[in-house]
Amino acid sequence: MTLFVAECSRRSEAPETDERSLAPWVSHGNHIASLDNKAVTVPVMTMRAQILLLTLLPLAVLTVLAMTAVRIPVPEIGRGYVVHIELPVTDTPEALPDVAGANSAPLVVIDAGHGGHDPGAAGQGYREKTIVLDLARALRDELEKGGGVRVALTRDEDRYLVHAERVDIARKLGADLFISIHADSAGDAADVTGASIYTLSNQASSQAAARFAERENASDRLNGVDVGGESDAVSTILVELSQRRTQEKADELARLILREADGVIDFHPQARRSAALKVLRAPDVPSILFESGFITNEEDAQRLASPEGRSRFAEVMARAIRIYFARQQES
Repeated sequence: MTLFVAECSRRSEAPETDERSLAPWVSHGNHIASLDNKAVTVPVMTMRAQILLLTLLPLAVLTVLAMTAVRIPVPEIGRGYVVHIELPVTDTPEALPDVAGANSAPLVVIDAGHGGHDPGAAGQGYREKTIVLDLARALRDELEKGGGVRVALTRDEDRYLVHAERVDIARKLGADLFISIHADSAGDAADVTGASIYTLSNQASSQAAARFAERENASDRLNGVDVGGESDAVSTILVELSQRRTQEKADELARLILREADGVIDFHPQARRSAALKVLRAPDVPSILFESGFITNEEDAQRLASPEGRSRFAEVMARAIRIYFARQQES
């Protein structure tokens, strides 16, 4: 019988086995017996036992590995692909910008919106961050040329500042006015044109103003992370704490700009707007945001990018600013 078992084990290895050699043998349950009823017990695993073994064996192996603190090696492929994003560090004090002009003169801080990784709006082959930096420099030069006013830029290069940094610069310098310069976008509506002036308000003056504020405030978010360090609750408190007199001064400057720009700069039908813009939230510095035009409109974009357009903008703004300070001295 031992010889038969050996022969059976070799049967699977021999490709040409004579089936007649197994004729004297039959299978009965869990043993194989000869026809002369001399049985040889050969365990035969049932299907259910095979499934159970295949299921429990891997689990048993993992349990043993876990109990013995054996670590399964992981391939190194892909481990080096880690994305690192450098966020602006708002709690590290930045060097304040240079201030031009006599120390006794009132100070205007001019803020060119966006910059660095944030291009702002884009259209007609232009980017907002470049357009508004050129406008800010033109206004600075015009104010310096006329004298009687000190002036500083929040940025004089292509770099990004969160809104809180822009406001802090104005407050730390002791600014008497803060003017943030931007260029708007109307998406596919290329026929929308004209400048507009924003002042601070908890309630937006229109749905368009609310959408604009949401878009501008969102520039403090990088890959979904708010790097501005200011919650909505704090923002609302800042607006509520803003002095009424400060807002009245900002409104007065806006009216003067509209008056001096009449016939020189084309304004949007809704030229005066208000919204909860982060960049205007200095409670002690009269602040406005000047939307110089729609960069998505061909005529506006070419005007803003041209030396003549920048010159007209700077002259109007400088004239309104000087009148504003003259009235403040009288009151």
